[in-house]
Amino acid sequence: QVQLVESGGGLVQAGGSLRLSCAASGRTFTNYAMGWFRQAPGKEREFVATISRSGLSIYYADSVKGRFTISRTNTKNTVYLQMNSLKVEDTAVYYCSARSGGIATITEYEYDYWGQGTQVTVSS
Repeated sequence: QVQLVESGGGLVQAGGSLRLSCAASGRTFTNYAMGWFRQAPGKEREFVATISRSGLSIYYADSVKGRFTISRTNTKNTVYLQMNSLKVEDTAVYYCSARSGGIATITEYEYDYWGQGTQVTVSS
């Protein structure tokens, strides 16, 4: 089992920034690719960003490319999502996820573990 705990969400004005963190415990962090997904009210959960276990492969959703940055610190068992130039449409619950095997993927069902989520609200 892998436990994932997100933090860093909150309320921010449009154009502002937030950094989300996801702390992992329970298994060897470097065995897992990590992903961020989000779910807005009334919508399906959607892919945001993913990073391979080495950090060498990274993918972003088109909607966040150029504004969000995913990174990981393996010595701290933590993955981050730096969110800049936030828009009202970025408002959602953001979920951290872990995929066994370490290969980054944008496909939600390929992730094995999920955190409880952290709310991000962007006001106009």
